[in-house]
Amino acid sequence: MSILRISIFTALVAALLCVYGQDDLDKKLVPKTSAEQSVRKAIKSPDLSVVHLWAPWCSNCQAELKNGGWLKMVKDNPQVKFYFVSVWNDGGDGKAMLSKFQIADQPNVTVLADPGPRGGDNKIKQFAGMPLSWIPTTWIYKGGDLRYALNYGEVRFVVLQQFLDDSKSEWSHKGEPKLPE
Repeated sequence: MSILRISIFTALVAALLCVYGQDDLDKKLVPKTSAEQSVRKAIKSPDLSVVHLWAPWCSNCQAELKNGGWLKMVKDNPQVKFYFVSVWNDGGDGKAMLSKFQIADQPNVTVLADPGPRGGDNKIKQFAGMPLSWIPTTWIYKGGDLRYALNYGEVRFVVLQQFLDDSKSEWSHKGEPKLPE
């Protein structure tokens, strides 16, 4: 009878190992959500979202971090979701550099990485349906609508703050008289 109990116990342990081992294997086989998919989903939110495409090796991107503008922007706008997406960085997310400037751990910041190569013909040329030809690039979305696109260079943070403030309003020209043709 003890041989039967040992056999049953061994079979149960083996079955549990297979079930839990299979879950781990399944998790490894299911592809992670790409940075682009995450951003496309996030920008549909009714809230304001800032998508900042950057790379830790980029001197313009480093200048934005060094002057403290991003940290102040993130802290001064806790209701805004900020997505720092490292591009052209061979899959690295740059989180270590963002942490150095106290940005990565802010509650309204998400750090993502595009897996694409840094250079060459395979380098991404668009992201989330928008052209990408320079970094840093910063986009502001509300409810799935692109409100502002700063596509070529460093952000002036007073301008970015003004864009965020303007984006909080509802834009509509309904009921306004049309200009004569």
